[in-house]
Amino acid sequence: MRSSDWEQVSDIYQEGIDTGNATFEEVIPSWAFWIQNHVSGCSIVARNGDRILGWAALSPASNRKVYCGVVEVSVYVCEKYHGKGIGLALLKKLIELSENKGIWTLQAGIFPENKTSIKLHEKGGFRIVGVREKIGKMNGIWRDVVLMERRSKKVGL
Repeated sequence: MRSSDWEQVSDIYQEGIDTGNATFEEVIPSWAFWIQNHVSGCSIVARNGDRILGWAALSPASNRKVYCGVVEVSVYVCEKYHGKGIGLALLKKLIELSENKGIWTLQAGIFPENKTSIKLHEKGGFRIVGVREKIGKMNGIWRDVVLMERRSKKVGL
């Protein structure tokens, strides 16, 4: 992902925000803020020519040193390209990149209503480890989050 991709990446991110079932975020951050808060070299896009079809990224789960190998996964696909395998391709590439960086655990927090995302992560080798009940409010309503994780079979054994 490059700074020149940010406009299209932001559009896809906004589509996710607009669904109400992709993120607690309400506003798209600036490119500078966003890239500073993600793992270097682990922000990717799927493109067809100049058109970005989807994006994925890793962000640190914690700034504590003991958790340096644990990251949170984000995968977003442009609505008109859903169901074409783009999300799984992005997720598989993130897995590869994460292991190359010595990351042993990928985690995802997904609204239970987002069944497509849960299925995608299961296809990518994630498992449900629990539900964080009423973990945050969105539009004044408490929301649950399904916590999923994938442990590397190569790193941290």
